[in-house]
Amino acid sequence: MTKIGTISLLIIIANALFSYQGFENWKFFNKYKFQVNRILINKEYERMLTSGFLHVNWTHLLFNMFSFYSFSSILEYQLGPFYFSLIYFVSLLAGNLFALIIHKNNGYYSAVGASGAVSGVIFAAIALFPGIRIGLFFLPIGIPSWLFGLLYVGYSLYGIKSNNDNIGHEAHLGGAILGMLTAIAIVPQAVVQNFLPIILTLIPTLIFIVFVVIKPNFSLLENPFKSVKKSQTIDDRYSEQKIMDQNEFDALLEKINKKGVNSLTPREKQKLDDYAKKYKK
Repeated sequence: MTKIGTISLLIIIANALFSYQGFENWKFFNKYKFQVNRILINKEYERMLTSGFLHVNWTHLLFNMFSFYSFSSILEYQLGPFYFSLIYFVSLLAGNLFALIIHKNNGYYSAVGASGAVSGVIFAAIALFPGIRIGLFFLPIGIPSWLFGLLYVGYSLYGIKSNNDNIGHEAHLGGAILGMLTAIAIVPQAVVQNFLPIILTLIPTLIFIVFVVIKPNFSLLENPFKSVKKSQTIDDRYSEQKIMDQNEFDALLEKINKKGVNSLTPREKQKLDDYAKKYKK
């Protein structure tokens, strides 16, 4: 295994520090996690990036960082810091964009994790260096990188179907595809040199995406491209959110009227200030 690169090390450190802060501070976690309404209605687009550095627990963090480390070293060494960083962040944003499209009608959907970026790095490495083998703790021998990639995507599909955690499994699929395509755009000759491994990983992943998008009964997700009666539009959800905010704002004003401004907690004062900034004319 090639020695870990500077960018790879910085990414692992950033994920560890940001995730640890989220473990210790629920308010911090909620502020930076991926949440559909916060992105589409409140236009908090930074969540598309920041959610990729949060994790639900240590197991989630360690699994992602182990997977990332297993593939990142050779990729950064061969492509250099710029192209490696490009693959990582394109995959991260692409994964979250795919999740946003899939869940656009579910305003309260939220998720965290570097899964999209890690998937992109894995599939980029498979496209460019399919001969590398990955050693797992429970196996005495390494497995081919393309097989690891398929297992990783299979885990993603299981996570989507089970839908029992706060991990952005959909981001795995979007990140994987864009990571591989970005790597191929950087090194086009890889298509000829590594055609079979690319097809072996790309085609099943595209099939999984088709299942997620057009087979909602299979994936337990709502089809975002199907017209559904009584489906809320973005404007409907904006109005609903504004009514909820207005009710909370009125309650704070009533508390001030009865007990004075000093009766507000620091959190309530912050909410009052946030509301004033958000809806000021």
